[in-house]
Amino acid sequence: MSLPSRIEEILLLAIWKLKDKAYGIAIRRRVEKETGLAWLSEAIYAPLSRLKEKGYVETIKAKNPTEKSGRPRVYYRLTPSGMERLISAQKVNKSLWEGVPDLKKEQ
Repeated sequence: MSLPSRIEEILLLAIWKLKDKAYGIAIRRRVEKETGLAWLSEAIYAPLSRLKEKGYVETIKAKNPTEKSGRPRVYYRLTPSGMERLISAQKVNKSLWEGVPDLKKEQ
């Protein structure tokens, strides 16, 4: 079984959570919110391109350009392979954390 890298997992989860609103800036904001870290655009777009190349996400161009840039937004959507990848990561994470108490209380 091949597992996604941590950044792939984070991005796939962000796309899944955003559903039909998953475009670059929204994905970056979601990732920043959930990780508590600032992310450069390059840190998002390069792995998104790799996820697309691997067949885990597909892109859909919006019909109308955005007001600011004049270019249409590019939306990301999980493919069935991308969803399988997320499911595999979830299974492994569940298994790894099973039986571990709340570590904050252990400090």
